[in-house]
Amino acid sequence: VQLQASGGGLVQAGGSLRLSCAASGLTSVVMGWFRQSPGGEREFVAAIGPFGGAAFYSDSDSGRFTISIDNAKNTVYLQMNSLKPEDTAIYYCAAGRVLARTARPYDYWGQGTQVTVSS
Repeated sequence: VQLQASGGGLVQAGGSLRLSCAASGLTSVVMGWFRQSPGGEREFVAAIGPFGGAAFYSDSDSGRFTISIDNAKNTVYLQMNSLKPEDTAIYYCAAGRVLARTARPYDYWGQGTQVTVSS
């Protein structure tokens, strides 16, 4: 099982990024995105059920983020718009069997991709 996250980078406030997470060795799983800033705890960003049937977002997203899944490619995406400096963090993708807003139910984790938003 492997989750490969990509798409992070440096962007100015108000800009956009699209993160990708390719999953291998897994099918029909819940996929989620979490983030962790320096000195902070890992926090939930968004999650989507198998085949994109349901999606959850954190309250802080305020409609700026969109999670989607391409089952043919076994890849989940996180489109992030109107980025703010407080969105700066390492973003991790995760996979599991339960659609949840907490980290514990997720069984597999990717290596993380750094997102830096400059003011």
